[in-house]
Amino acid sequence: METPDSSFRRRLLIESLTVLAADAQSQVAWLDRHGVVADEIALDFDHAVGMVEALVNEGHLGRGALPDLLEIDAILNEMSGAENADRWTRDALSVDEGWSQARRLARRVLVAELGGWQQPLPEITVIR
Repeated sequence: METPDSSFRRRLLIESLTVLAADAQSQVAWLDRHGVVADEIALDFDHAVGMVEALVNEGHLGRGALPDLLEIDAILNEMSGAENADRWTRDALSVDEGWSQARRLARRVLVAELGGWQQPLPEITVIR
């Protein structure tokens, strides 16, 4: 049975994957629309990935999604640090191999979980 908490966790994961899976042009438009930087894409995923084990244990996410989700997490973590600042620009979204890999994996998870990766990009509320 889906609880409000599990529903929220699943929605957070799906929304973060949706942004990760989007093509670079759509990602840039999403960043512009919300007035945030590329880091926000990874931060949203980071919040969501911490809850995937609970979703799997509750039966709201297939265990088969875990390897891809953990690989996305590893890719984004590997891209972190001041020495990789150039990987977090709007331009990098379309040319960086890490973003391409994360995009491919996010699409694969969305296809497995939802039957398709092309979902409407979520609205977010930015607290400033």
